[in-house]
Amino acid sequence: MVKNHLKRIATSKNWKIQKKEEKYVAKPKPGSHSMEYGIPLVLALRDLLKIGKTRKEIRDILHHQEVLVDGKQTKDHKRMVGLMDTISFPKIKKNYRIILDDRGKLNLIEIDEKEAKIKLNKVKGKVMVGKKIQLNLFDGRNILVEKTDVKVKATVAIEVPTQKILEQFNFEKGANILLTGGKHIGTVGIVESVEGNKLVFKNEKNEVFETIKTHAYVVGKGKTYVKIK
Repeated sequence: MVKNHLKRIATSKNWKIQKKEEKYVAKPKPGSHSMEYGIPLVLALRDLLKIGKTRKEIRDILHHQEVLVDGKQTKDHKRMVGLMDTISFPKIKKNYRIILDDRGKLNLIEIDEKEAKIKLNKVKGKVMVGKKIQLNLFDGRNILVEKTDVKVKATVAIEVPTQKILEQFNFEKGANILLTGGKHIGTVGIVESVEGNKLVFKNEKNEVFETIKTHAYVVGKGKTYVKIK
C-alpha cells in the first residue's frame, strides 16, 4: 500500500518547515527534483509563501487561479518543485524563484516578470543522440543541441517554458557559484581556481575556501545571471 503522507521528522534537512509542529506532511510525487533539493508545491505555497493556511486552501487556489511553475500551469499540489524553479501568479503579477538561503534551506525570493522566464540549470550529463548532443539537466530536463562546448557540471541559462538556451557558464576563474552542498551550503562565491574536481572560491567576505565541483552550482560570470538572494 502506497502511503500518501510523509513523517515530518523524516523530511530533508533542507526543507524550511516546523518538523515537530505536526506529525505528517504531504508526500511529494516522484518528479524532476530529488527530496534534497525539492519540496512539494503545497508546502512551498503554504509554509514558505504563506498564501494559504491549509492544504485544502492551496488546492482551491491551484484549481481556481493560474499558477505557473517554470512557465507552465500546474494544479497538482503534490508536484515536486525545487532549486531554481520559478513560481508565478499572473493574475496578481507575482513571481518567485526557489533558492538555497544562507542556512542551506530551500526558500523563495520575489523576482520580476522578466526573470521568471529564465532558469539556471546545471548540466549533469551529455550523450550523443544521433548527430545531436543531449544535455541532461539538474531538474530532469533533456535538451537536444547541434553542438556545444558546455561541460558537465557547468550551467546553462534557459528560457522557460521554451527551453531555448540563452547563455552558458563553465567552471572557471571568475565564475560566480552557489554552494549546494558541504559545510558552506547556501554560500555565494567567486571561483579563484579550478583543478580537476576541486575548486578554490572566495565568499562575499573575501574569505577563501576549498570545495568540490559537486557542491557548487555556477550562477554567472562577473555577476550572478539572475537574482538568487
